[in-house]
Amino acid sequence: MTLHRTIAVGERVTVTAPGPRWDRSRLADLLVGAGFTPGRIGAVADGLRATAIRQCSLPDTVAPQMRLLMCGLNPSVYAAEAGVGFARPGNRYWPAALEAGIVTADRDPDAALRDHGIGMTDVVKRATPRADELSADEYVAGLGRLERLLAWLRPGAVCFVGLAGWRTLHKRAVAGVQPETLGSCPVYVMPSTSGLNARVPLSELAAHLRAAYDLT
Repeated sequence: MTLHRTIAVGERVTVTAPGPRWDRSRLADLLVGAGFTPGRIGAVADGLRATAIRQCSLPDTVAPQMRLLMCGLNPSVYAAEAGVGFARPGNRYWPAALEAGIVTADRDPDAALRDHGIGMTDVVKRATPRADELSADEYVAGLGRLERLLAWLRPGAVCFVGLAGWRTLHKRAVAGVQPETLGSCPVYVMPSTSGLNARVPLSELAAHLRAAYDLT
C-alpha cells in the first residue's frame, strides 16, 4: 500500500517475495490487490521476483485474521485519486460506519484496520467512472482473487457493499447474511452506499454495517 501511494500511475516496479511460502499465483494476487498489473514473475535465489505496473486503483487495506473485510464493487476514479475507498462526498459508507459505531475516524481505512479490525478491498481493482464499464470476465477474475484472499487471510466475515458483485455468483441474493460462504468465510451483503441509492436511508445502511460486524 505504501509503494502504491509513492509512485505514479504507469510507473514500473520490481518486487521480490522472499522465502518458500510464495508461489506465482499468490504473488500475482498480492500485486493486483496492491493496485498493480503483474508482469513477468520468475524464480530467483531467494524466492520470486516480479515486475508490475502501477494502475489507477486503490490498494487493499488488509491483514491476517481481520474481524471484517469490506468489499466494494470497484473503485471510482475519484476514490482512486483520493486514495480512500468510498471517498466521494455523496457516498454514505463512512457516515454509516460512524453511525454504526464500527469505526471512529472518518475516511481513514488505516485506522479502521488498526483500531477496529476492518479491512477494505474490491471485487475488481480497476477504477472506472461507472461500474457498468466492467466486463463479466473482470467480475469472474475478481471474485476468484477474493476467494483466495479470504482463504489466505481468514477474516471473521466479508461484507459486500452493493448486491451486484455477489449476484455475479448468486443472481437472486438479497441483502443480509448469505446461506453460501466464500473461501470458507461467512458472507453479508448490503445495499450500495452510493448517493445514487438515496432511497435507502442512512440508518438502514448503518444497521447493515452493524449486523455484518456483529457476525464475527
